[in-house]
Amino acid sequence: MKFLDLTKVYVRSGSGGNGAVSFRREKYIEYGGPDGGNGGKGGDVWAEAVEGLNTLIDFRYQQHFFAKTGQGGMGRQRTGRGGDDITLRVPVGTEILDEDEQTVIADLTKVGQRVLLAAGGNGGFGNLHFKSATNQAPRNANPGQPGVERTLWLRLKLIAEAGLLGLPNAGKSTFLAATSNARPKIADYPFTTLHPNLGVVGVDGVEFVVADIPGLIEGAHEGRGIGDRFLGHVERCSVLLHIVDATAEDPVADYNTILAELAAYDGPLADKPRVTAMNKIDALDTETRAEVRAALEDASGGPILAMSGVSGEGVEDALRALRDRIDSARLRSSARAVADPAPWSP
Repeated sequence: MKFLDLTKVYVRSGSGGNGAVSFRREKYIEYGGPDGGNGGKGGDVWAEAVEGLNTLIDFRYQQHFFAKTGQGGMGRQRTGRGGDDITLRVPVGTEILDEDEQTVIADLTKVGQRVLLAAGGNGGFGNLHFKSATNQAPRNANPGQPGVERTLWLRLKLIAEAGLLGLPNAGKSTFLAATSNARPKIADYPFTTLHPNLGVVGVDGVEFVVADIPGLIEGAHEGRGIGDRFLGHVERCSVLLHIVDATAEDPVADYNTILAELAAYDGPLADKPRVTAMNKIDALDTETRAEVRAALEDASGGPILAMSGVSGEGVEDALRALRDRIDSARLRSSARAVADPAPWSP
């Protein structure tokens, strides 16, 4: 399945049906009079967050969504049928933006959450509505109100408890593959990861979701490399895991590059809790490990974890560090409680 996290859509609600001008004419009925019914209401356009979706790719093939128009009123005081609503099914975590791509109309962060994007027009009144003591045979009716037409942007920000950051080839995808059932592409060249990946990891009886995004390089906020457009996918995370390649030429410079890009990004990422880990320690001897770790601790002013996604060394310690910084309300128990079986009933 292809990944798409930003798309434009055009929506239009249904117009209301016109009111009817009609008079009662029945054989053997002495008194007639106006009996034109009202028009039906136009259909609404809704957006709903649903389970089972993690991309907006469906909206690449259909961008126009039009609700049905209400039916016009009819004689014998009959109201027209309302137009059918239309619902845009989007992944959880989708933001709906106005045409300027800045104004947030809604942020759908829970399954089943719905928002009205365009209300259908009301139906017009039939001539029966205008009957009065002084106007007993009105010959006028109202037209239905027009629908609302809008251009909107859908922007997906994946829902995850922890996010992975680092330069290309720092070992983020290897870490995700080693700790979850996710199978991201792994290769020995930069920018192997071209779109975000999600994986559910478990440690000490709890589970949480980890998001891996394409690597950043210096100048990503200016559009270099893949740019920083995927950083929005870790904005919702409680904690970030900053992975530094311990075998790099200058790990401290790599560490500072990521911090500079986070600071340049217009968002809350720079202030989020971070756990820093140097990766690929299986390729270093004991003395080199200690030197790299000391240099990174001086640069960060805090503790540095040591791990290897290939050998698994230190991986559980990194997961525990993430778990400790995640809000307990966002953690899920991975142990299935054995409940008493419910009594059988037909």
